Amino acid sequence: MEHIAKTLAQTDISPADAIVLLPYLQLVEPARQAWAKQGLLAASRRINSVGAAFYIPRFETTQSWADRLGGAYGLFEAQGSDLRLDRAFDRLTAASLLTQVGMPGQSGAIINRLVEAAWSLAWVAASIAPDQRLAWGDKTAQELVLGLDAPVLELEAAISRIALAWAATSAYATDRLFAVRPAFFAVLEGFQNEPLAQALKAHCAQHIPVLSISLLPQSLPSPDLYPPAFHPAGDAEDEAGRAAACVLRHLAEGRQPVALIAQDRLLTRRIGALLAHSGLAVRDETGWTLSTTRAAASLMGLLRAMAWNASADAVLDWLKNAPAFDNRSVAAAESAMRQRGLRQWRDLPVTPASPAVFGKPTKAPAATVERASAAAIARAALAALQAPVEALRCKLRTARPLAQWLAALRIALQQTGQWQPLETDPAGQKVLQVLRLQAGDEAEFKDVPALQAAMPLGEFTQWVSQTLEGETFSPASGPGRPQVLILPLPQLLGRSVAAVVFPGCDEIRLPVSPEPLGGWSRAQRLLLGLPSRAALAASLQRAWSYALAHPQVDLLWRTQQAGEAIMPSGLVRSLLLELRLQGQGQPPGATDPRVDRRIQARPTQRPAPIGQALPIAQLSASAYSDLRNCPYRFHATHQLRLKAPDELDSELDKRDFGNWLHYLLRLFHEALKVAPAHGIPARAAIINIAAEEARVALYLSAAEFLPYAAAWPAVRDGYLAWLEKHEAGGAVFEQAEVRYSIALAVPPTAESASTPGQETAWSQILLTGVLDRIDRQANGQWLLLDYKTEAIDKTKERIKNPSEDTQLAFYAALTANDAPAGDAPAGSVAAGYLNLGEKDGSTLHSHSDMQSLRDDLCTGIAHDLGRIASGAVLPALGSGTVCETCAARGLCRRDFWAD
Repeated sequence: MEHIAKTLAQTDISPADAIVLLPYLQLVEPARQAWAKQGLLAASRRINSVGAAFYIPRFETTQSWADRLGGAYGLFEAQGSDLRLDRAFDRLTAASLLTQVGMPGQSGAIINRLVEAAWSLAWVAASIAPDQRLAWGDKTAQELVLGLDAPVLELEAAISRIALAWAATSAYATDRLFAVRPAFFAVLEGFQNEPLAQALKAHCAQHIPVLSISLLPQSLPSPDLYPPAFHPAGDAEDEAGRAAACVLRHLAEGRQPVALIAQDRLLTRRIGALLAHSGLAVRDETGWTLSTTRAAASLMGLLRAMAWNASADAVLDWLKNAPAFDNRSVAAAESAMRQRGLRQWRDLPVTPASPAVFGKPTKAPAATVERASAAAIARAALAALQAPVEALRCKLRTARPLAQWLAALRIALQQTGQWQPLETDPAGQKVLQVLRLQAGDEAEFKDVPALQAAMPLGEFTQWVSQTLEGETFSPASGPGRPQVLILPLPQLLGRSVAAVVFPGCDEIRLPVSPEPLGGWSRAQRLLLGLPSRAALAASLQRAWSYALAHPQVDLLWRTQQAGEAIMPSGLVRSLLLELRLQGQGQPPGATDPRVDRRIQARPTQRPAPIGQALPIAQLSASAYSDLRNCPYRFHATHQLRLKAPDELDSELDKRDFGNWLHYLLRLFHEALKVAPAHGIPARAAIINIAAEEARVALYLSAAEFLPYAAAWPAVRDGYLAWLEKHEAGGAVFEQAEVRYSIALAVPPTAESASTPGQETAWSQILLTGVLDRIDRQANGQWLLLDYKTEAIDKTKERIKNPSEDTQLAFYAALTANDAPAGDAPAGSVAAGYLNLGEKDGSTLHSHSDMQSLRDDLCTGIAHDLGRIASGAVLPALGSGTVCETCAARGLCRRDFWAD
């Protein structure tokens, strides 16, 4: 600034008539402050002699200078297919250009390559005077594709030609700068020369004084004068923690502002999150991808829910974030869908009131009025949501031009209550701006003929996603001087900072030779005037040396990522070698700036709740099994009714295969009961039809179900062979998937009887369950069958200790009042597990004395529930294999117990 002030004084030019071009916009305020400090005396002395006020030069970048010329030179408006450096426009224009040259329907990757190539050329094309740009493009095009005539390089040649023609035929907002005649023009050079600044400097030098000053000092101190602190970290989390601690340490020691170099955006976001709770004044000059903001996610949620193949999870996620829909209704509808396992929204029946659609397919009514009412409420809520959702989905299915899409999206956001939150949120305002969603903004797309083609919903959704992905959002900084500056390495130049914290100094995030943009070859970059890889490496080296010249520098890098060892950047290794050659030896790693805190160990005590105040109205076999396996698990999942919702959009697993087998066997046997068929071939045809009907009824994707379908023939043949032998012994199919219930009296204990009202709440319990299948044997006795698709050894293990197996005995208790006597004692049944295996076929495993097991079970249930009613504790056992898959392990805190 002192140099500029002296030059202005010598040439007798007022500072108000001078233009000073800066390498980046954030230097405007530091430049003004520097002028006030350094140029005040020299400039004001001359100005005061003529009685004028004190003036300062106009500090601009090429873009801000062009924007400020709107009043005198008219507002710049791109025309037709001009390159706008706006992803919202340029992706559409690129697709249109590809269509015009006979390459329609190209993938998004090809379109992105074309846009990237054109953007890299715009940097050079804008530096060519407008009246010479076409000639430059024609001349360059003749040499650009030399050597690309091989068929395998046809696509690369096409992208190169289109990108060059696009850049050379476009007008740019900075074109008006070639017509400006300032009285004085100065350029402050950064680490890398901007082509437009150099072109303007040469253009202005023909008429006015021009001054060029490098912001980079002529000489930088040797690294051994201010050796940096080296922080090798174990992983990304360790690196983020160390970096945040370095920032806090500098601030605690009175050094501010601290420059935090944003070399890795994800890592920088994590560091910022760690610093957020400290209440620091942070100014982020890099920002983050707009698509990662909550506002963008809300808008994209709506578009994803509108797709014809939208998953149920996608629609539910959108509904939960759309204020127009009642949260309780959405929760009830979600419950109904999860009960049925509907993975795709389009699978939702048009008339969702049918009981067979929700829950396990069964002909029997629900066991209790309470459950029936809850299911009815859930179905009603889903039906109520289905109508407005489908109405909106139908409106957004028709292909239309982009301008009409934006108007339709704006209406949809308003109808769903998502518009107002976007308008009141800074990130939401940026979303509305870049997508041109405000009323009337879509007209900008109506004037471009290439953008009038109808777009389907999928293409529009992809355009919105790519547009949001290509934009950044930077939150507004608070008032006052910032304590922490988050900035990219090149923007450290010219800033006054007390310390530099530089994370991400590994070989992946800080390569010695940066990758040039645009995909151009070395010869093409030389021809086009783009910076070579060597020039980019030299620019990075200058920025690196400038950062190291600060007295306080912390360099951080991770030593491994995803289990793979990674090296520090070559710049770091070169610095270590230089320090070693200068006699400092191998610099040790800096001390971890994080301060250890001593925390007294407070192990969690084993929980032992009392469930006396939570009476059980009904009990299933699985619930009683949970009580025997772990009382706390029973307390959490059945008394407190804490249960994680089932996943809707998950991969098919063995459980789905088992449900499918259960359902198809029910359909198969009911079909045989109506129209008997004999012989394995005839029955195989019937069971195959039942298998397909079951797959469709359970909404199992044929593609995803293919691995299980491949195993089906072996399971089918083994089952039909077993069935033939089973029926030869006189057994006949009776019914399947039938719900039974029976009341069981719970004798009061002395403690429960002394508690008023307690005896009525616990005096009786309803045992309930759904039996897979009931057969009638030759002697008239019922045979209760429970299908198993597990390993046969596991099934054999179930019947080794009859007293430990509760499932079959429980089913026997359910049918005690209805089972026919036949030749056996009244109420007696037989029961067994039918293992449906692929290798071993179907085998039946049964207990010998079901009556004794049933009676013992009923006695045990009454005893156990009586103890709970009397106030017995329900401890977490914390032993055995039950804990390995227990959903309540996080509640009982098994991993943090004292014992």
